[in-house]
Amino acid sequence: LAEAYHEGFRAQAAKWPRNPLDDVIRWLKEEVPRQHVIGDFGCGDARLARELKERKVHSFDLVQINSRVTACNLAEVPLPKASLNVAVFCLALMGTDWTKFVAEARRCLKL
Repeated sequence: LAEAYHEGFRAQAAKWPRNPLDDVIRWLKEEVPRQHVIGDFGCGDARLARELKERKVHSFDLVQINSRVTACNLAEVPLPKASLNVAVFCLALMGTDWTKFVAEARRCLKL
């Protein structure tokens, strides 16, 4: 079911005039220091990690559809407190408990 969802998502995204993840990737490459650790919450197929191979990217989603993805509830990711420099939610705040996802990202961020 998850693979079918992601396949459908990719097909739809291919029709968009602009994919917001392209802008996130560009921003990370151009503006964020290479040594910063990134958390991709609701990563889908972990394209962010694939595009930023030279960076440390933690990719989280409910289902692991490839080896780059850590399957977990986004409200409880397996990272220690203050371990991320950047948290990304790109088209990922659709669940009813999205506020818990944001709180978890806050816990993981170095502030």
